[in-house]
Amino acid sequence: MPQGPNILGESGLPLSFEVVNPEQVGIAPPQNRMGDSLRTWVRSLSVFQKEALVASSRTGKVWRLSSDEGPYLDGHDEASCPLSFLTVGMVASYMNEITALAHQENVKIHKLRLIQDNYYTMEGSMRQRTMVGGALPVELTVEIDCDLEDLALNTFLMNAISASPINGLMRGNLNSLFTLAKNGSELKLGKAKRMAGEHYPDPGDHFSECQFDQSSIVEPLVTSNGTTPKKDVQGGTSAAGSSLADEQSRTLNIGGVCTLREDGMKEIVQMQYSPHGTSFRLLSEEAPINGGQGRAPDANTYISAGIAFCFMTQFGRFVKMLDLDLEEYRVVQDSHFSLGGASGGTGKAGEADPLETHVYLKTAESDDVAREMLDISEQTCFLHAFCRTDMKSKLKINRI
Repeated sequence: MPQGPNILGESGLPLSFEVVNPEQVGIAPPQNRMGDSLRTWVRSLSVFQKEALVASSRTGKVWRLSSDEGPYLDGHDEASCPLSFLTVGMVASYMNEITALAHQENVKIHKLRLIQDNYYTMEGSMRQRTMVGGALPVELTVEIDCDLEDLALNTFLMNAISASPINGLMRGNLNSLFTLAKNGSELKLGKAKRMAGEHYPDPGDHFSECQFDQSSIVEPLVTSNGTTPKKDVQGGTSAAGSSLADEQSRTLNIGGVCTLREDGMKEIVQMQYSPHGTSFRLLSEEAPINGGQGRAPDANTYISAGIAFCFMTQFGRFVKMLDLDLEEYRVVQDSHFSLGGASGGTGKAGEADPLETHVYLKTAESDDVAREMLDISEQTCFLHAFCRTDMKSKLKINRI
């Protein structure tokens, strides 16, 4: 059964909207380092309900997004799970690069749909501190009708995939960097690696000051799409509270189906196969500087929010399972991406720098326990594992 109030459901706010007063809220993007740099604030509303603000140095936009968990974590299932945001952003980014490369190379695409599956693992015991999150290769199916021959089509799609900025998080082994503050004072880190430079001051809790323009919302950016169809996932789970078990050996599978609408909006149906849960429909569009109209969050915004959401979930899971004190917790995460090889005109594979995350805890626990909260949360975070694991997307082509 869900625990605590359904804050997202009772707030009266849209699950996702553009923030029209970022200066009043106090959020600004980091310096643009390599193409697009994004600052993501995330706070916990309840144990597993969270909201994020994401500011982009390239687009100038700030988006508010929200996340929840389903019965597998005793959540309210009010919004998409953290892992879905990376899948949504990733498949949207692939769509950006495929369509941009087609335009550059004068490839006529008559029909196009992308079907993506992300896989993750969780192994070990939380109480014994042996639990580790992992990431497995991504499977991407491209359903397409175009005039290219098979070999040329395969080369074209592989070039488009590698051009995505998220390629920079997937290739190589990017170890995330951190700072940690407890009750307003910075602590030395345990196992986590310290980023260069000064600790970013706690921006405070200004989320409630966010405003949106009701007249600009012509349709919800996030809607429930009903229960995800059942799918046999080896090592998959679906039972209520299953993600809170001390001993785990399970596989997670989050899917996304992306279609490009006639109005230019990307419509992505997020599937939650394992742990089995609710499907949500999310919209994505690039900002005007990237060739879109900016009516919905762009791909980099979804990707950045997803990583920070997932990391925050691990804090909530760790303290809940060990019954620790954690009154408040927030993160400020900076992510740095190159422009897309096709969409940004660089002609290169996408690149990214290691994530830089500042963690703020309000807790009565000791400094050592605070350090352990960070270390275990990083160790069990699927998307920090995604960044430190060298992988490629497995491509399958279906002509339609």
